[in-house]
Amino acid sequence: MTATRRFGATDLILKQGDITREAVDVIVNAANSGLLGGGGVDGAIHHAGGPQILAECRQIVARQGGCPTGEAVITGAGRLGARHVVHTVGPVWQGGGAGEPDLLASAYRNSLALAAAHGARTIAFPAISAGIYGYPLDRAATIALGVARDFALQEQDFTEIRFVLFSAESFAAFAAALRALPGEAAR
Repeated sequence: MTATRRFGATDLILKQGDITREAVDVIVNAANSGLLGGGGVDGAIHHAGGPQILAECRQIVARQGGCPTGEAVITGAGRLGARHVVHTVGPVWQGGGAGEPDLLASAYRNSLALAAAHGARTIAFPAISAGIYGYPLDRAATIALGVARDFALQEQDFTEIRFVLFSAESFAAFAAALRALPGEAAR
């Protein structure tokens, strides 16, 4: 399953699949603030990428103490089919009144900016915070795609911003949000 819309010179692409198999410049990891691996997407990326990613994350932790919610850091990609992994920490859903929308938008925006600063032209995201962190899928999809669209129209660094969604439910929520995005006429 795939869906695509173009904004400026950038294709926003949705696909159902395994993000660790994507051949892009940057794969985004939905990390925890400790950066030392975990479950879900984080565990899959660390496992598929090998020990180089964890070693670089340990260096970051030693240098700055981890990664705050909404921020992003970058490492090499180890054995993944990418050049880099951007690790970002999304918010844990607490009902929507604890700044979660702004923090989630920051996680996407900071990931895009960091990847662009490292010369990326293609990037693949998971559904940040929409797994174990409990962010409602429809709300997470609207924020993720809105940030991606705005970045594509303003910065024009990427030829492709891809969202690789593990489940059919996630794909359906992101596809509905993609259809609902205002087009370029809003520029």
